[in-house]
Amino acid sequence: MAALSRREFTHQALGSILSVSILETLFRCYAFADSAKPATLKWLNDVNQMGWDLKDKKLSQVDWQKKIEELYARADVADFLRLIDFEKLTQNLKYDDVGAKSLQFKFPEIEGVPAKLAWGKQIFALQKGRSVVPHGHNNMATAFLILKGSFRGRHFDRIQDEDEHLLIKPTIDRTFKVGECSTVSDFKDNIHWFVALEDAAFIFNIHVTGINPDNAEPTGRVYVDPNGEKLKDGLIRAPRIDYEQVNKLYG
Repeated sequence: MAALSRREFTHQALGSILSVSILETLFRCYAFADSAKPATLKWLNDVNQMGWDLKDKKLSQVDWQKKIEELYARADVADFLRLIDFEKLTQNLKYDDVGAKSLQFKFPEIEGVPAKLAWGKQIFALQKGRSVVPHGHNNMATAFLILKGSFRGRHFDRIQDEDEHLLIKPTIDRTFKVGECSTVSDFKDNIHWFVALEDAAFIFNIHVTGINPDNAEPTGRVYVDPNGEKLKDGLIRAPRIDYEQVNKLYG
């Protein structure tokens, strides 16, 4: 066999390396496709369609909460974790000392996964005792799905806005476990607060924005101290506080 020149050898070697790389990429995509159950892909598409229906005013915010909670109750959490390659996402994860660490991720580009999402997404990662701090939302609907661990979850209706306070009323206070969910809108359970009850606790969060053109407030979070002045009928006058304050108190 004739000896290869250095250029020929390099060309063939690079070709082999690229071929292996392409094969590994394809294998990974097919592995995702094979491991993702059709029911999980349909669930993800249904959740996405609900977001579009909310944006297009085909659903009211409260109806969206009801329907998304019904959908989340059917989620196959274990299969969803495989779909997003949860093990790789959380490998060597360093948790935040205060509050929740936000993990950004992409869904695999495989048939059945929505190409365009109606909502933003993230996964909150927390150690025991850390919290998704108490806050409400303006012009935004969100949904939590517990992926791992357990949480004490509290919700409050946002009854009235004042310049320096919000009048709020407790609605939910219970333990949330894997597969359980909660939702927030401008009109129901607008304030929420989740505290991790064990280490390595994770929440999948989606947030649909720009859904209420009548809401003149800037889209985003409103931080409050729910341990405010107790009023009659279960109402609480909760002071508005900033990000640093709320994390110091409850992060």
